[in-house]
Amino acid sequence: MLRRGLNRLFGGDERRVDSRTVYVGHQPCPSTQAFVPPKFCDNRIVSSKYTVWNFLPKNLFEQFRRIANFYFLIIFLVQVSDRPGDPDHKKIKVGDIVEVLEDETFPCDLILLGSSRDDDTCFVTTASLDGESNHKTHYTVPDLESDLEVLNATIECEQPQPDLYKSLGPENLLLKGATLKNTRVVYGVAVYTGMETKMALNYQGKSQKRSVVEKSINGFLLVYLCILLSKALVCTTLKYVWQNQRGQDEPWYNQKTQKEKEFLKMFTDFLSFMVLFNFIIPVSMYVTVEMQKFLGSFFITWDRDFYDREIQEGALVNTSDLNEELGQVEYVFTDKTGTLTQNNMEFIECSIDGFQYKYQDSRTELDGFWILFGQGVGFADQVDGVDVASAVEQRGFIASSPDEVALVKGAMKYGFTFLGLESKSMKILNRNNKIEKYELLHVLNFDPVRRRMTLLNTELQETLLFCKGADSSIFPRVRQEEVERIRMHVERNATEGYRTLCVAYKRLTDEVFARVDAELREARLALQDREERLVAVYNQVEKGMNLIGATAVEDRLQEEAAETMEALQSAGIKVWVLTGDKMETAKSTCYACRLFQRSTELLELTVRTLEEGGRKRGERLHELLLDYHKRAVQDAPPPKGGVTRTWSSAAQEYGFIIDGTTLSLLLNASSDVVSSNYRSLFLQICQNCTAVLCCRMAPLQKAQIVKMVKNSKGNPITLSIGDGANDVSMILEAHVGIGIKGKEGRQAVRNSDYAIPKLKHLKKLLLAHGHLYYVRIAHLVQYFFYKNLCFILPQFLYQFFCGYSQQPLYDAAYLTMYNICFTSMPILAYSLLEQHICIEILLENATLYREVAKNAMLRWGPFLCWTLLGIFQGLLFFFGVHCLFGNSALQDNGQVFGNWSFGTIVFTILVFTVTLKLALDTRHWTWINHFVIWGSLAFYVFFSFFWGGIIWPFLKQQRLYFVFANMLSSVSAWLVIILLILLSLLPDILWAVLRKPRGPHAQQVPFCYHHWHISSIFIQLFFMSSTVGHLNLAPHAQPATTHLSIVSYPSSSLPSAAVPRHALHFPCFSHLSASIL
Repeated sequence: MLRRGLNRLFGGDERRVDSRTVYVGHQPCPSTQAFVPPKFCDNRIVSSKYTVWNFLPKNLFEQFRRIANFYFLIIFLVQVSDRPGDPDHKKIKVGDIVEVLEDETFPCDLILLGSSRDDDTCFVTTASLDGESNHKTHYTVPDLESDLEVLNATIECEQPQPDLYKSLGPENLLLKGATLKNTRVVYGVAVYTGMETKMALNYQGKSQKRSVVEKSINGFLLVYLCILLSKALVCTTLKYVWQNQRGQDEPWYNQKTQKEKEFLKMFTDFLSFMVLFNFIIPVSMYVTVEMQKFLGSFFITWDRDFYDREIQEGALVNTSDLNEELGQVEYVFTDKTGTLTQNNMEFIECSIDGFQYKYQDSRTELDGFWILFGQGVGFADQVDGVDVASAVEQRGFIASSPDEVALVKGAMKYGFTFLGLESKSMKILNRNNKIEKYELLHVLNFDPVRRRMTLLNTELQETLLFCKGADSSIFPRVRQEEVERIRMHVERNATEGYRTLCVAYKRLTDEVFARVDAELREARLALQDREERLVAVYNQVEKGMNLIGATAVEDRLQEEAAETMEALQSAGIKVWVLTGDKMETAKSTCYACRLFQRSTELLELTVRTLEEGGRKRGERLHELLLDYHKRAVQDAPPPKGGVTRTWSSAAQEYGFIIDGTTLSLLLNASSDVVSSNYRSLFLQICQNCTAVLCCRMAPLQKAQIVKMVKNSKGNPITLSIGDGANDVSMILEAHVGIGIKGKEGRQAVRNSDYAIPKLKHLKKLLLAHGHLYYVRIAHLVQYFFYKNLCFILPQFLYQFFCGYSQQPLYDAAYLTMYNICFTSMPILAYSLLEQHICIEILLENATLYREVAKNAMLRWGPFLCWTLLGIFQGLLFFFGVHCLFGNSALQDNGQVFGNWSFGTIVFTILVFTVTLKLALDTRHWTWINHFVIWGSLAFYVFFSFFWGGIIWPFLKQQRLYFVFANMLSSVSAWLVIILLILLSLLPDILWAVLRKPRGPHAQQVPFCYHHWHISSIFIQLFFMSSTVGHLNLAPHAQPATTHLSIVSYPSSSLPSAAVPRHALHFPCFSHLSASIL
């Protein structure tokens, strides 16, 4: 990478030239020509995130992006004074002749020079590049010497580019990462190596992923850091203001400040206050958050609903840092082949001359079907059968498209069996058990503009042309009177979600064929404008055809794929399909998945639409973007609540379709301003569409789409899901990457954040696990800041009564144990086990997902409410106990309580209040919750007795000796503790009692809360308090009707719909009754 950067800097980059010259076999050029040895990059590919040189600075930068880590470093200083590859492949250089055996992957981009097959072809699968697992046929360069050792030739080719679908002689180019199939051995010359191969150019490097919760924590930490600095600054200032007052300049417990060292002393005092108040920063929160993420990820792997019996595997969690992001997803980018579909085609029916044929129909009505079968086999030009002697039942086929295999297998049901292709001679076993032979002359390959494929073959000295393709491509090229008989069947099959193909044929005279043959050969050998010249020949010969009929093939969807897509859209999630497949195929899949409805108006931005009207592509692109923007954005009503699908309204729904070539034009406009304008229009149009289909996408283009949306206004949370190596780039680019354990290897799984066996599992992963994970960790974060504010605010107030002398209010043991032992386990258990809504309800009502979307519980509004609640309780703790100490003789013997008794009473109220608040917040009670909540309170009482009841020999001074026991001997202290706990929890109680349900789902959606009768709330609280005061209060009987949910959130941190006043009780969780407490 450094070398490439220096080359660009000093003008040595070969990309300034439009072509390169490759010397095959490194043979020297004739002596009459000047020879300058070309320099190309080696065949190494660098995919590692770190190097020896950048590991330390890059890793430190990633760590200190977390403000808390940087803060902890400062506080500490104050207080203490490549993936490896095949080594042989790395040696390959441009111009080397490489031998590749069957089932091996190509080590670099090669031009095919020789093949072991008699017809000079080879079969290749490109699943790791474009996701297509079907076999593609490649041809050797014509008119080459058979002995490659003496071959002396040069190749003029374009410079490396990432576009997979635009390359020199695509029928000759073998791409790195593709796999050789059904061919014993091939030989090719290396033209692109290492980082210049198309696979490397489409590789998306790994980036550090940060959750939205982590970003919110950083913001909250900045606020609390400002509070900490303000407290330290205020106390330092007031200390010196107070000491400078008359009579206060030399207190007996403070040494007089020396004027010459006053500034240094002030700075030292400031740092002392910083250390005293630093507990307001929740250091232990990061430990708890990491534990919650790590332990919480096991619930995904343990979920039995994610277990797939077919592969005998369940879900896999590769990173636990993004659990909460699953509950914040706004865009889902999904692959098609192997993700939405099973990539398993099945022939359904055909229509010939207006008559419909299905397999169960009478086999006597097959007049003319042999013609349709002939074209079906002919179009499957890359279909390769097995030996003639093989049993028909065991016959297998490989083809360049799964449609072609389905057609061939469909013909077998009617008695026409394809026997294979040998040296361009096709053999067919007809219904009369006679073998028919056809010689394959030419194949006019499919492309997204023509949307059809044609071949020429001969039978009995007659030349026939067969053409298959989309109805919009075939119908204008046949007789119009033949169209009406077939159109009805095509439209009906398309409505049912089948992939439809129309078939036509044409007889060619010898003179016409000779002319076409010469023009095709001349065009294929052209170095300039080859594609345009080929298209001109294709369009000339594909005219005046006769329409035979149409076929219907079903590409089976993944199990519950349509239901999953509907649930995601109901949850307010926008779904984009990014695929390398053809537009017609992908469009059929979108209809079958219900992403597109029949009433959806499709806005198409493809090469075909750009070439309509005969205008330049740039002008046409600008015109279409403005037109689509007016229809989908300007004239459309504003969306409601993030749901794009108007299920019951009369508003027009739009779907958007774009292909890879048009996307390249859009992203690589003539200037940055134009490109930015195009992107803005494109995003606005897509955001107002119910679904978006991006077809013929290279892997890098998929990542570019994800990045574009991820960086758009609002920075929406994105999720990418795929099953193949071609999906790795977009999986790495998205905030959350999901890999499916499919049939196309495990590269997507290895590079993903989470892996699931089937697409249907995505519904529960997001709507249930994601929702709950977010609510749990959001409550954990807010609770930690709240309880630390309650903890330190009395310490700050105490400085106003101790002459700002940095005297601590609490004992050192309490300062250490507060976050470690007394309050850590209850919130950890809550963050792991809480289910404020039943999982069944979350899955049935997908709209609940939207209630916590856009980081609803960690916005500044809820954070402010939690902060105000902490301030209110901190003030209540301190001044409530201060009022008690108006007469410090609180014992029967007249003994006076001291400052450590004051701090212990405040700390006791603090621990019980924050713990009981969490008990009120808990909706789903298990034995673990009971154990950690009541166990933590019991441990605090036991520890206080134990710590103050024994003389510890290793302590120089024991501040709390018998302080806690003496405190509990005072009835006044008991009363104040109980009263202040109840007053502190009063806002939560009033919020639960007086809050009215709001929102469209407040009355309809039942929630699995634990419902308590209103009259038992205060009795429950008194009963909780009686664990210390030994009050013997019996719980109120709970009536059988009208329950009330206890809502603990002090703000709109939970959706209003989640607080129904009259809700149903669900037995899915254990019910916490008064008697349990």
